[in-house]
Amino acid sequence: MEALEELALEYYDRFIGLELADVAVDGCITKAPCGGEKAGKSPVDRGKIGIKRSTMVDANGILLGVVSAPANRHDSPLLAPTFDAVEALRLPSESVSVHLDRGYESNVTRRLLEERELVGVISEKGKPAPLRAGLRWVMESILVLIYKHSLHPS
Repeated sequence: MEALEELALEYYDRFIGLELADVAVDGCITKAPCGGEKAGKSPVDRGKIGIKRSTMVDANGILLGVVSAPANRHDSPLLAPTFDAVEALRLPSESVSVHLDRGYESNVTRRLLEERELVGVISEKGKPAPLRAGLRWVMESILVLIYKHSLHPS
């Protein structure tokens, strides 16, 4: 699956182009009724089993990388593993703005961004995020098409 993801991103970047000057990272909680090693109690679903996915998208909402963890994990400790998941992209440091919601507001996050030479744009409390990546799942459609083509090449 990792090879397929890398291939899809490479082709997308070659034919359409990734917008890596602005990236967004955020976590979302999904249900995991069958459990699994990454599942944990969800703080937003009456303690049912869930998974948190920390995702990074480019300025157009194209999925660049994802990391999963138990649902009860906070978003900020998943930031470094999410950066590591997209390490192969070799983000151009200093020119990349990483947009984060206010849940990432901490000295630990600022140090991590500084170590990786990335510019952090963290939303202020009470204000909406400056970058909205609403087309995140476009990448999922591309992966499905590439996978189907690999099964039945024409």
